[in-house]
Amino acid sequence: MAFENFPPAESQPSTPHQPPKKDWRTLITIPLIIALLGTWGYIIWDKSKTKDEIQQKDTMYSGVVSEKDTLQSLLEEATNRYDNLKTTNAKKDSTITIKDKDIANKKAQIQSILKKKNATDAELKQARVLIASLNTDIEDYKVQVEVLKGQNVVLTQEKEVVTQERNKVTKDYDSAKSVIKEKESLIDVGSTLHASNFYILGIDEKKGGKEKETTKAKRVDKIRISFDLDENRISKSGPKDLYIIVTAPNGQVVSIEALGSGKFTTREGEEKTFTQKLNINYTQGQKQRVSFDWKQNSPYETGDYKIEVYNNGFKIGEGIRHFKKGGLFG
Repeated sequence: MAFENFPPAESQPSTPHQPPKKDWRTLITIPLIIALLGTWGYIIWDKSKTKDEIQQKDTMYSGVVSEKDTLQSLLEEATNRYDNLKTTNAKKDSTITIKDKDIANKKAQIQSILKKKNATDAELKQARVLIASLNTDIEDYKVQVEVLKGQNVVLTQEKEVVTQERNKVTKDYDSAKSVIKEKESLIDVGSTLHASNFYILGIDEKKGGKEKETTKAKRVDKIRISFDLDENRISKSGPKDLYIIVTAPNGQVVSIEALGSGKFTTREGEEKTFTQKLNINYTQGQKQRVSFDWKQNSPYETGDYKIEVYNNGFKIGEGIRHFKKGGLFG
């Protein structure tokens, strides 16, 4: 094997080791990148935190709104039950009136809280407590109403009984009044006096106060009328009014207002003119004689004079006297 000898390579002079030169742009860029990354990281973290806070606030707001809605629903339910109870036909007493005021006050407090836009948890808790108390008051109110309804039923029944009894008493009273009125009417009618035994004379007045009976019309100065009032055991003793009607032969009632003539009404409702009114003092159960004179200002006529007597609205008797013309020397 052959070996060739080559001249050794020239050895290069050794140079000392030098560090690489640093680029200033690189030195600036790296911190900027790090700062930028940090900023992005902070922004991302801050947005995440803000989002969480917003979510928390939304959750809290939703919770508050949900709680307020719940409380509002509970209040409306309680109010409806209360309104239904108030329409019940039960007579109110002082107890139920006081409960009305208490319930109204609590409702006002609850509504005041629920109307707040930013009601706190403490206020909502207070509203819930008030609603619970309100429901208790309404239950008590319901119990009181039921008691009053029961009392009303009893009172209604008692009123019906009393009404029936009153109607019976009224009916009996009316019947009694009717009987009494009928009996009073009978007594009233029965107490009416009766006149009989009429005696009617024409009186000729002479000089010196002497009187002479006459049947001649032109001689008559006055008429003397007398009759008996028969005994009556029903009519009470005391003053009695007698209405005397004198009817002339021409059919006209003799009426002279200046001498006491006037009008009265009969039991049939007929208005009549009377010639003279007598007031006599009657004694119960006894017969008594009545006598009086009737004198008119004008001459008496020829014919029949009819005398009628009324008492208590009834005609109780009559008599007639005929006066004739005078003779040749009469």
